[in-house]
Amino acid sequence: MDVETFLKDAGVKYEEHEHPVVYTAQELAAQEHISGDAVAKVVAVQADGRYVLCVLPASGRIDLDKLGKGLKAKKCRLADEGELAKLFPDVEVGAELPIGEPYGLETVADERLTRCEAITFNAGSHRKSIRMAYADYARLAAPKIMDFSVHL
Repeated sequence: MDVETFLKDAGVKYEEHEHPVVYTAQELAAQEHISGDAVAKVVAVQADGRYVLCVLPASGRIDLDKLGKGLKAKKCRLADEGELAKLFPDVEVGAELPIGEPYGLETVADERLTRCEAITFNAGSHRKSIRMAYADYARLAAPKIMDFSVHL
């Protein structure tokens, strides 16, 4: 998926940033000189056999028990790199967008992200990021809001 075309077609305002290669959401926060609370980290999980796209602050980690309860799933586990490559064949592994709909995935966002005026996230590459108003992200991704992260 061409991220810029997708966002333009959706009519969302955003800023695109190019930067040196970063592999973690916390590295992206440091590179962009912003709090990890305002950087959206994407984690795919398998919950009772279905994949779900989870979006949380870079400064947090998933609590799989809380997530499982919120999803009403008996078993939750993190997707591995091979699964990510199959789920998101058009982006670099580890640089997935926080929007599941183009990939046929349900999107859940941690409630802590709703407190951000704007969020920054990978743009399908370890060298590009997108910054947009959280309200625009919420309208575009229509995530289910849940409490499933633990602040690091």
